[in-house]
Amino acid sequence: MSPKLEDIANRTGFSIATISRVLSNSQYPVKMAVREQILQAAHEMGYKPNLSARSLRTDRTNTIGILVDDLMSPFTPPVVRGIQDYLKDKDFMNLIVNSDWDPEQERSALDALISRPVDGMIFVEYSHLTSNEALEKANKPGVFVHRLFGTKINNSIVPDDCYGAELAVKHLVSLGHRKIAYINGPESWHNSKERLSGYRDELERSGIAFNPDWVMPGDWEVDGGSLAAKRLLQLNDRPTAIFAGNDLMALGAIYAIQDAGLSVPRDIAVVGYDNREFTRIVRPRITTVVMPVYEMGRIAAEMLLNQIAEGKREDDEIKVKGELIVRDTCGADESRKTKEKSDYQTSPRWMLLHKHPES
Repeated sequence: MSPKLEDIANRTGFSIATISRVLSNSQYPVKMAVREQILQAAHEMGYKPNLSARSLRTDRTNTIGILVDDLMSPFTPPVVRGIQDYLKDKDFMNLIVNSDWDPEQERSALDALISRPVDGMIFVEYSHLTSNEALEKANKPGVFVHRLFGTKINNSIVPDDCYGAELAVKHLVSLGHRKIAYINGPESWHNSKERLSGYRDELERSGIAFNPDWVMPGDWEVDGGSLAAKRLLQLNDRPTAIFAGNDLMALGAIYAIQDAGLSVPRDIAVVGYDNREFTRIVRPRITTVVMPVYEMGRIAAEMLLNQIAEGKREDDEIKVKGELIVRDTCGADESRKTKEKSDYQTSPRWMLLHKHPES
């Protein structure tokens, strides 16, 4: 049973009012030494705040709503895990609702969460909601994570896809490749546009002329990557390296290259994007760019709690940088390959973050 304020007061000798001010993080000034003594005693005695009573006093519930488009997406669970890990450290709970990519269900889910006692909301891979109007009417803060479509919006966290593509192309250039093709995702996806932009930017930076014949449309799937690679192999001026917009298309490209009697990476190097689990299992293991989804979730939770505390929303889009994982499909020697980590969540390289520059 959690001790009461009176118990902590009896142990420390301070008044109940002072105990309350410290444990509720009140702005009322309390000497640092007194604060530390009270917090230490509360910790040793196993004190747990009464959230129901606190919500009556502060109109806050320490509960966050999380609305996701698809819980089965390979990217949603690590985003949600990042959110939950951060919230847990701050004594916040969460409610998760899945909308199954259905606009009507999204609206119903949003209305349902807004009607419940949540202090704010986080939208994960949220595709249809284009504004914060519903949240503004409800007077509740909200943050978007990994929006898939449309233009940039303020108060959102997305992967720095342009930077990730630059990493992939720069690595291939460093290995001596000048004929680098790109398999893009669907044109309507924000990720596709950003990765194509990064591909072109790095080619220009490296003094390599852009060849539109070496850019093939894809669909994020294995078959799409295979078909695109087959078209590239039929060109008279065949590329020596392929950067695929995601790992599934990279896998399809590898299959197509092998089916043509060629070798990866001896004849054609391949780099993917996302760092899906299978990339470290298939042979050859796929060099790829990490999608920083876990850290995006933590940043989203931090941003939302700051908004709840300060009432100020982020006035820009926040981009989070991933990293390049060098494995077997690009032809790098062993000294350049990335040492695999057992727990990517603890890697400090996930902490690279910057704001989107104004266009």
